[in-house]
Amino acid sequence: MWPTRRTVLLLAAGLPATVAGCSGAPGVRARLRLATGEAGGAYEVLGERFAAELHRGGLDATVLRTAASVENLAMLAGGRAELGFALADSADRAVRVERRPVAALARMYMNYVHAVVPAGSPVRSAADLAGRRVSIGAALSGTAVTAGRVLAAARLTEPARTSTLGLDASMRALRAGGVAAFFWSGGVPTPALDAFARTTPVRLLALGGLVAPLRRAHGPVYEMAEVPAGEYGGGRPVPTVGTPSYLVCRVSLPGDVAFTVTKILFAGRDRLEAPDAPGGRLDRRYAIGTGAVPLHPGAARYYRSVYG
Repeated sequence: MWPTRRTVLLLAAGLPATVAGCSGAPGVRARLRLATGEAGGAYEVLGERFAAELHRGGLDATVLRTAASVENLAMLAGGRAELGFALADSADRAVRVERRPVAALARMYMNYVHAVVPAGSPVRSAADLAGRRVSIGAALSGTAVTAGRVLAAARLTEPARTSTLGLDASMRALRAGGVAAFFWSGGVPTPALDAFARTTPVRLLALGGLVAPLRRAHGPVYEMAEVPAGEYGGGRPVPTVGTPSYLVCRVSLPGDVAFTVTKILFAGRDRLEAPDAPGGRLDRRYAIGTGAVPLHPGAARYYRSVYG
């Protein structure tokens, strides 16, 4: 059920700035800060759409553009955001290793690790990146965490010379010859990368053989995935590493707010248009599989209310 006015007033101490509720009282709305991602990525687009859904459901959300997963998790732990998106491997590390006070509201969709090289590059596998200049993604991004682990799993004969560039900077560097390859983790297709591939011929490296060693080293946050034929100009499917995205929150987020946010997420899922990929459509049974990252009690209450 939706929170009453009295409930929202009781929640006020746990929310930032001017807070209130979902009761429809004039000028009184709960305000949440949503940490998303960098320009051109799925988190930024999804964040803007989700903020609109929160507004529709009686909550206000300020969208914070960030470097994505790692920064988002730090912002939640530090009280600088209430909601955010994060890759499963980054969130798993934050909870199990760093002991950050973060919970999950939903597992949302599958991200695909893109290892992008020029179409005519001699690089044919991750192992061929030994000694080459490679962008692993923006500093404090989940892509950088995943890419570092992928390179370690590839057992390069010498370390790659890594740079931490965001997606736009990575694409510019690849076009200019400043890097031999760059990593990106996102839905398929990622619009900015798709547009880039239409003017700059590129190819994706097959990474599927690294899923098993990644799972041995880091657990089931990694899955076998496949970029379909035809994406980014490729003629064949490309096996790669997949890792889910979660909608995460502060552990201290009040239970009724977490319940309402989760309910709004699923009420608006057709308008959110989660990235079009296997597992991409929001599904309640898929959503509860958040591994070591505990479901927030408010979110768990929502799922129980739906199917027991």
